[in-house]
Amino acid sequence: MPLTISPSKGLQGTITVPGDKSISHRAAIFAALADGTSRLTDWLPAGDCMATIEALRALGVTIDVEHTSETAATVTVQGVGLHGLSVPEKRLNCHGSGTTMRLLTGLLAGQPFSTVLDGHEGLRRRPMERVARPLRQMGATVVTRDGYPPIYVDGGNLHGIEYQMPIPSGQVKSAILLAGLYADSPTTVRQPGPARDHTEVLLRSLGVPIETDGTTIIVQPAEKSLPPLDISIPADFSSAAFPLVAAVLIPNSELRITGVNTNPTRTGLFDVLTAMGANVQIENQTDMAGEPVGDLVAKSSTLRGTEVSGDTVVRMIDEFPILAVAATQAKGRTVVRDAAELRVKESDRIKATVDELRKLGAQMIAHPDGFEVYGPTPLHAAVVDSYGDHRLAMALAVAGLLADGEMTIRNARVIADSYPGFVSMLKNLGVTVVA
Repeated sequence: MPLTISPSKGLQGTITVPGDKSISHRAAIFAALADGTSRLTDWLPAGDCMATIEALRALGVTIDVEHTSETAATVTVQGVGLHGLSVPEKRLNCHGSGTTMRLLTGLLAGQPFSTVLDGHEGLRRRPMERVARPLRQMGATVVTRDGYPPIYVDGGNLHGIEYQMPIPSGQVKSAILLAGLYADSPTTVRQPGPARDHTEVLLRSLGVPIETDGTTIIVQPAEKSLPPLDISIPADFSSAAFPLVAAVLIPNSELRITGVNTNPTRTGLFDVLTAMGANVQIENQTDMAGEPVGDLVAKSSTLRGTEVSGDTVVRMIDEFPILAVAATQAKGRTVVRDAAELRVKESDRIKATVDELRKLGAQMIAHPDGFEVYGPTPLHAAVVDSYGDHRLAMALAVAGLLADGEMTIRNARVIADSYPGFVSMLKNLGVTVVA
């Protein structure tokens, strides 16, 4: 599905964005392991999250998904308890969702049966040894295809370990913590830097003994059943990033995005935009489902180049395509380092982002662990491609709002992997979009 987008003269108004993708995955998994009926509202019915639902159903969990809007669903889960999952009849199809595959590999490491997890061609290119290695140390049999999917898991009889993660990763950490629920002793994870902590937040809310000391997490084996969940999912900062940056870049814009998850492990882009001189604020701060939330307010701004590296990278690992778009309009040089992880996302995000933005006239240089951008540069309309990457597709759509004519993005259907309703959101803001 191609997406054709015309330039915008300004974005004005108040919008909402879909529920947090990371929390939606995790809430569904923990609801499946609970004793009793869980109810998850404002849950994200995107392709990646539905892959988790499909896999849990194949493991014997009864789940009802009621779509309440284009971007939200109410999910009712009949939990089977910590030890109630059943052997699937065939391979678990994770489609294109790395989160589904990595988290479920950790969960299945604790189950007394064998399973195979697979996915489509794009997922089969994503590295999985980073999950398999610690789970083997815990006692599970985990076999990959030269480090990549499909993954064979033969679980059960796990013991706790102390594991030093080579790179910070919320997915890998979550897989280990899920397996740790089934271990015979505490499991300790030491991170080299901050990573998403939504798993720890949910475990704590469910009464699981879990300790956090800086970047070290210790989880105790689950000795009692988990209670059902009844939560609303806050809006996803990663989805909010696209209209947020668009409002900063497009003249005559002022936009409010309500109820967004502002967990500090997720808001690296917000900090970087502030450092670049963006007029962005967080207002009406409160808590939802144990997470901090607030309204993001953005106004048209003049940006300057900056440098991004170190711990900030993992706090905005999904936002680099849209940061690159912002950098094309910033005065001076913007440099990204320490982001080699972008090479193994849904696409090689460094190469794909640089190649496609160059088609629009951006002055960019790719590096093994990042890129640099020289601006400000006028963007020219062109035909571009998503490379099957939902984050890149939406970043290119924002670039299209700045270009000098009508722009077409090929393979834009993948946007639904994380942001169903993206096109409707743009249309509601007065943007001319043809899908």
